[in-house]
Amino acid sequence: MENPLGFAHFLAHTDIVARIVLCLMLIASIGSWYLIATKGVRGLRTRRRSAEFLAAFWEAPNLEAVAARIREKGTTEPFAHLVHHGFTAIEQHNRCKSGGECSTVNLVNAGNPEDLLTRALKRAIDEDKASLEFGQTFLATVASSAPFVGLFGTVWGIYHALIAIGMSGQGTLDKVAGPVGEALIMTGIGLAVAIPAAVAYNHFARENRGTLSQLNAFAYDVFAFLATGVKTSPMLTDARTTSEKVIAMARAQGVAAGAECQPTHPGLALR
Repeated sequence: MENPLGFAHFLAHTDIVARIVLCLMLIASIGSWYLIATKGVRGLRTRRRSAEFLAAFWEAPNLEAVAARIREKGTTEPFAHLVHHGFTAIEQHNRCKSGGECSTVNLVNAGNPEDLLTRALKRAIDEDKASLEFGQTFLATVASSAPFVGLFGTVWGIYHALIAIGMSGQGTLDKVAGPVGEALIMTGIGLAVAIPAAVAYNHFARENRGTLSQLNAFAYDVFAFLATGVKTSPMLTDARTTSEKVIAMARAQGVAAGAECQPTHPGLALR
């Protein structure tokens, strides 16, 4: 005789609560896989564009060449976005200093040029961090809650299965194992939804930490180059060491303390 038990039989005999649980886990699964696919593809493109920009940055003869490349290619990845914010801050300071578009002093332009540049670079890093972490809260929520949602569905299913068995008066093992086993499907579904979300969250979090670490180290060089106008041969394996040498040179020459020594560069049309 054909066994009437199985997933189809389980779906046919679920109530409104169990169906709501299944719908929630279906939505969570679709959302998780959508984020996994989109963030994975975007991450690959961003890493490739970042490598291209950094190679062009270190090979550029001067900052004007970097500004021209950003104007041509746009700010499609975090490192170009950081440099663009630095250029924009210096350009804004120069306009205000020359009495151009900024005729009054306001909070945006308050402080010395180094403070203005530092705030701009910090703001760019924060914006890139928020962009990199988009969707990770959803993945973390799914990874932590889906097993418990599935467990709730299992408990609810077992409860109704035991009530039905008690009303039938047949409490033998062959009558109990089928309905209880069907209810355990909900736990399996919860785990199937949670595991990919947890793995994806950890993967993206590790990549974001690496990108932000490189971005913070690169910000030291951008600050030194824009604040002093001094460019040394970059040590590609240790950007922080290069920055410290440039800043030490600027301090020894008394350049970093003087606002009059800020380099000029072409303004960027990007905003």
